[in-house]
Amino acid sequence: MSGQTHGEPGPYDFAFIIHPLDPKADVKRKYPLLGTLLPVPAIHFFSQFFPPVYISRIEGVRSESTGRTVGGWFVACPLTPERMLSLPVERVYRKIIQTGRLAERLGARLLGLGAYTSVVGDAGITVSRHLSIPVTTGDSYTVAVALEAVREGARQMDIEVERATAAVVGATGAIGRAAAHILAGEVQELILIGRDVSRVEAVLDALRPASRARLVGSTRLDDVARAELVLTVSSAIGAIIEPHHLRSGAVMCDIARPRDVSARVAQERDDVLVIDGGMVQVPGEVDFGFDFGFPPHTAYACMAEVMILALEGRLESYTLGRDITVEQVQTIARLGQQHGFRLAGLRAFDRPLTEEQIARVRARRRQQSQYP
Repeated sequence: MSGQTHGEPGPYDFAFIIHPLDPKADVKRKYPLLGTLLPVPAIHFFSQFFPPVYISRIEGVRSESTGRTVGGWFVACPLTPERMLSLPVERVYRKIIQTGRLAERLGARLLGLGAYTSVVGDAGITVSRHLSIPVTTGDSYTVAVALEAVREGARQMDIEVERATAAVVGATGAIGRAAAHILAGEVQELILIGRDVSRVEAVLDALRPASRARLVGSTRLDDVARAELVLTVSSAIGAIIEPHHLRSGAVMCDIARPRDVSARVAQERDDVLVIDGGMVQVPGEVDFGFDFGFPPHTAYACMAEVMILALEGRLESYTLGRDITVEQVQTIARLGQQHGFRLAGLRAFDRPLTEEQIARVRARRRQQSQYP
């Protein structure tokens, strides 16, 4: 039934909005000829005029604990990140809302917002007000899975988290701020990096009362080089982390889409463990009906949040806006684990990390580490 819409929608069917991140590659996945012929600037320009697009039917997501099976749809907002940042926010809202209404017509009972559709403007609040179904950004589960990936990376590198220095790039955004709240209770020193001094200070003020970590605020990417554990989740439209920003033996978890970490890091720094954050194994014989270039049965954590809520029968706007609580992160992590969602191994730049790659970085770290 892949790619088809027939059959009655189920009571817990969901939809998830995607949009082109890599304009040429992503357009070609759905429209091979169009993606081949149109240059990138033309895709950016014409994306504002394209209607919402039905992508595929999702089937076979099955809870390991309850046996409930849910399905859904991928629908696409045609706007590229460049267009979302350059158009008036009201026009962007309209396009996302139109895409949400396509999901409603398909029969979705719950809607997830992906990539930039979840962060533009007020992070889903306005979109939710104009739809008749609940909306979630997926950011709570994204935080949970990203932190799990950081901890696993630390374990692989023999880094003692409680003695480590960590950095969060994009610490003033919803995901970065929530991740910082949790890391502040786990690490020895935490560096919060953002573009706006006053917003960084506001996050520092919020963290200080309950933090076990020594807190440092910064607007300089060069301060990333002080950290052994780095989580980056900026809203930049291009890479901002270059090879010189990272210390040898560091674990760098990139959950930004488009990526924050330059491809040059993979080419020039084989002494750094770069992890694609936010990838999970989905339980059941899931068929997404569309090739995202992911391994079978895997999805981004933001996609998985809406699936978890559907399996739990919680048709609610679980994560909206820019305030994510630690309790939200912990609850969705617990529900995800109960239903069988798992961290999908360690990957870098969309490829699995081999034992040899991990061992090489670990050996480099041991040469310079302060730890035995």
